[in-house]
Amino acid sequence: MKDHIKHFKTILDDKGVLLPEDGIDGYVSGWRGEIGSTPCVLRPTSSQETSQIIAYCAAHNLHLIPQSGNTGMVANSVPDESGEQIVLSTERMNKIIDIDPINKCAHVGAGVRLSALNDALAEYHLSFPIDLGSDPCLGGMVSTNTGGSRYLKYRGVRENLMGVKAVLADHDGTVIDDLKPLHKNNTGLDIKQLFVGTGGLFGIVTEVMVRLSPLPAQSATALLIPRDMDAAAALLIEIEKSCHNYLSAFEGMSHNAMQRALSHNPALTNPFGQDDVPHYAILLELSRSWPEREAEQPLNDVLENILAELWERDNAPLENALIGAPERLWALRHSISEGVQKSGKLFAFDISFKRGDFFRFREAMIERLKTHHPELTLCDFGHLGDGGAHFALVIDRDDTRASVPSYEKTVRNFINDAVVLEFGGSYSAEHGLGRKTEEAYAKYTPDEVKALTHAIKTAIAPIPVGTIKI
Repeated sequence: MKDHIKHFKTILDDKGVLLPEDGIDGYVSGWRGEIGSTPCVLRPTSSQETSQIIAYCAAHNLHLIPQSGNTGMVANSVPDESGEQIVLSTERMNKIIDIDPINKCAHVGAGVRLSALNDALAEYHLSFPIDLGSDPCLGGMVSTNTGGSRYLKYRGVRENLMGVKAVLADHDGTVIDDLKPLHKNNTGLDIKQLFVGTGGLFGIVTEVMVRLSPLPAQSATALLIPRDMDAAAALLIEIEKSCHNYLSAFEGMSHNAMQRALSHNPALTNPFGQDDVPHYAILLELSRSWPEREAEQPLNDVLENILAELWERDNAPLENALIGAPERLWALRHSISEGVQKSGKLFAFDISFKRGDFFRFREAMIERLKTHHPELTLCDFGHLGDGGAHFALVIDRDDTRASVPSYEKTVRNFINDAVVLEFGGSYSAEHGLGRKTEEAYAKYTPDEVKALTHAIKTAIAPIPVGTIKI
């Protein structure tokens, strides 16, 4: 490996190669506690340097793990424990190359953070509207096809991606430039889609061109407490009818999830006051992209009127509703993930269903968990508006089963079998593929799809890149 590292130093500058003694813990540990090992971290600054690295690794049978912001949830950006996988970080490809406010697009390096891009876009009253609790890099967002809390209004990365530059995982490190700033372009195979949601399988994204949206200038939020779980779907339909163009988020939060957020984060105030945290709450957000106009009904008033109409109906779907400041209500929602993770050993599932089916699944699994896994506590939350949910199961850290791999495998099969085989859902709604989902891919993906994927991989990108074996 010493000779390989010596060669990498001829490609990259002094900051481009990091060794274990340089302090690389952040590159070999994941968000869910995964810890691996690597002989070095390579940090190219361009597509050309990335191409040279891939070509060299191909010639010497070296395995690369692409890493963007390392905020992923499925262990796809963290090397394994063998110490043989080399991390290639895109973090130094962090230039905002161009912002075109007329064409509403931005051209950036793959290592640009979402927050940095949106900070730069603010002066143009524009944003890249994929809302997340973390701060990923744009290249990683492409490779996982990130969705987020406002998918309901803005959709995901795929729908907001105009082009990419990427380096194929082939023997030449072929650079693919598909960065045309066109909103319409139907001239053959849509090459960029090979790199969306595929976790680096076909190569490494180095530059990204994204479609932009107007920056919201008004927002109004409320916490809805449904009459019962059957009423939650009815609430979504009725609110969509009343304010479809304004509706930007419809986020579900269970009692256990909210309670853990409040317990973990002392800076949070309980929006329900002295009342107990309800059995379930929905964070509803309406937004407009223009400032409030004198002759226009304020957005808070629009929200109040909609909720009043729902409240006054016979068999009203609402038990209660609390209108509050957006920053306060979103703080609760964004604190859930960390609060749940800190409360015990977490088995996290990123799942999705046909809209309306999640609550059938949830009701069934609550009963089955009581019978088969009473040691697990359900702390679910997620994106009800698009059928997505983070189905988080927590076990006490002192439970001897918590660190047993075979136990985790049993739990994952128990949940995923129901999601995929019984309810027709997806075991990975927006987190992509990684070591955490590799077994599920092998188990649930049709043989014909696996064969086609393998054929494409073999034809254009035969070099091992990433953690998934296709």
